[in-house]
Amino acid sequence: MSFPTTAGLRLAALVAVPVLALSVACGGSDDAAGTRSHDAIADVPSPKAEPSTDGNTKEKASPSAKPAGQSAFYDAQVAFVRCMRSKGGYQDYPDPKLSGHLDWTKINEIGSRPGRNEGIKAGKNNACVDELQAAMAVEPKRDQQKAYESMLAHAQCMRDNGISRFTNPVMSGGNAIPGGDPNPGSPVYDPESPAYKEAREACKTKLLDGLDGMQ
Repeated sequence: MSFPTTAGLRLAALVAVPVLALSVACGGSDDAAGTRSHDAIADVPSPKAEPSTDGNTKEKASPSAKPAGQSAFYDAQVAFVRCMRSKGGYQDYPDPKLSGHLDWTKINEIGSRPGRNEGIKAGKNNACVDELQAAMAVEPKRDQQKAYESMLAHAQCMRDNGISRFTNPVMSGGNAIPGGDPNPGSPVYDPESPAYKEAREACKTKLLDGLDGMQ
């Protein structure tokens, strides 16, 4: 189940009620006491000095270094992740990607552990819904036609892989609204089932970055 300015409309509606598992399944207990705290986003490694062939030293840039002038969207997602690790009850919630989008592959893996799906999108008891909505409000605009085409290809792939009632996205007011379970309020599909997981894995490349947690 796959946890925005456009495709996020469906997610925004879902977080107003107990958050549903669209693309994640339930998971295990939280980290035991004594485990290292994850309250802060992992620091970017400082450049390391290494000797050059002429005997001098040179700076080796970290491959994970943040780009200069970090975006407001990234900063908002960092705030959301910090909330998820503290108030939200998920100390192992992953850092956002450098694009600012959440890493739904890792989030879905966490949510698939027994007892860990509830609250995976906005924190337990929706503790981080304000931070989530703040991030959604500053997400960069995307090409809605491309978003629609991506989600349409994903929906077709899900049906081709046995999830026969998976619905298509729709365009509404110029915005691409994700498809998915035909009845999100009372889900038809069990995202924990092997068949559903296999379909999600087979179709994950159909979705553009930032859409992978939306349908």
